[in-house]
Amino acid sequence: MPQNIVLIGMMGCGKTTVGTLLARRFNRPLADTDTLIEQRQGCAVRDIFQNCGEAHFRSLELELCRELSGQRGLIVACGGGLPLRDEAIAPLKESGPVFWLDRDPGETYDSLDVSGRPLAQSGRDDFLRRYQNRVPLYRRWADYIIPCGGGPQAASDLISTIYSEVFQP
Repeated sequence: MPQNIVLIGMMGCGKTTVGTLLARRFNRPLADTDTLIEQRQGCAVRDIFQNCGEAHFRSLELELCRELSGQRGLIVACGGGLPLRDEAIAPLKESGPVFWLDRDPGETYDSLDVSGRPLAQSGRDDFLRRYQNRVPLYRRWADYIIPCGGGPQAASDLISTIYSEVFQP
């Protein structure tokens, strides 16, 4: 069974969009961690944050990561904060290569609908600081850094090329 392809990066950088393109290209299921949590909980991530707190959301995320890391052949689009917890990202990294979708944070924020994003409510400057704080962690966990200035299709093409050349016989 083929390895998973794991996508990390800031909220709004294109993980779900790129993941959808990769899922189509490789004919694999997309496992978007935020979407799966919403489906299982029956409510939006913002509602989980608001009603139960970030710690509860992170515990749901951790449980899901452990489950997904035991499967193969997935395209896994991780929530932006998932790599902040070693115990969440480490099992996913063991299941397949990790690709960091690195998009300019100012451009990301400016194009982002922040209404459904609890950790983007404090404004642009806070978002940019959050990005800078996460860069070392994204770098630590990434096997490959994918610049996203060319859009989702270009990022998907690059990941597909790398994965096909390095990980498929």
